[in-house]
Amino acid sequence: MKIKPRPLPSLSRLKPFEAAARHESFSRAAEELGMTQTAVSKQIALLERELGVVLFDRRNRAVFLTSEGRRLGQVVGTALSDIAEEMALLQGFGRPEELVLHCQLCEAFYWLMPRLAGFQERHPGVELRIVSSLNPITEAKEHFDAAMQTSGRPSGAAKLAFTASDDIFPVCAPSLLEEPDRKLKPGELGSYPLLAHRVVPQDWMDWSDWFSAVATTAPRRPRLLHFDSYPLALQAAVAGQGIALGWRRTTQIMIEEQKLVRPCEEFVSRPTEISVYRGTARGLHPDTDKLLEWLSDELA
Repeated sequence: MKIKPRPLPSLSRLKPFEAAARHESFSRAAEELGMTQTAVSKQIALLERELGVVLFDRRNRAVFLTSEGRRLGQVVGTALSDIAEEMALLQGFGRPEELVLHCQLCEAFYWLMPRLAGFQERHPGVELRIVSSLNPITEAKEHFDAAMQTSGRPSGAAKLAFTASDDIFPVCAPSLLEEPDRKLKPGELGSYPLLAHRVVPQDWMDWSDWFSAVATTAPRRPRLLHFDSYPLALQAAVAGQGIALGWRRTTQIMIEEQKLVRPCEEFVSRPTEISVYRGTARGLHPDTDKLLEWLSDELA
């Protein structure tokens, strides 16, 4: 009995889909592949018609993976990554020996670096390399075995390993406050410059979101000073230029060292603020689970 091969979609449709799923953006996929956005959209529409399922939810000029799209994105992303890795092996390029952790720049600098010695003490034979970035993991330029970033940032078809909580509250230099021992009410924060980290899209909490979360009306005309990266906003706060929003995990050491203080009691608690991912390639480092376990313990 002759077994008929199972039909597969055309690679010309899978590559645009994988890029769009990874970026959750047709325009960024088009830019990466050297195609037009219309061409990417057409190939994905043909793939959806062939499968009989909707892979992307299209809303207000933005696209979001459906549950079916995320499942397929993980499979296709892993398959294409495996093909690329096998081709590299055939050409004599083996994967590096290092265990690679992709991390947001701020978490890498303020949270991870002071703790790295603990990982080396637990696993002295593992060579760990940190890759830091201001961009979401969908824009990672190289292979990673594990990654961590703020939840809500684009993750495409990356495999979520676990999430962790964090608290968000205002922070500033002690010298900025006229009465350092008196706690301000949230409504009084508008009397000071508010340091803001602006990104497009705004995929983590900003001042307007924070005021809303603590049930306080935002200042009508706040003096906002914008920065294009969170580390810059935080350093401006340390320098006494205003009040910034601080994430507990990244500001804890600076608060203990009294470089920063909390000018008010109110805070926003987010139980899933940080997401940790497992790399999607087949050839993950054999010690990836050790790294994920250590991260889970440190973030507990």
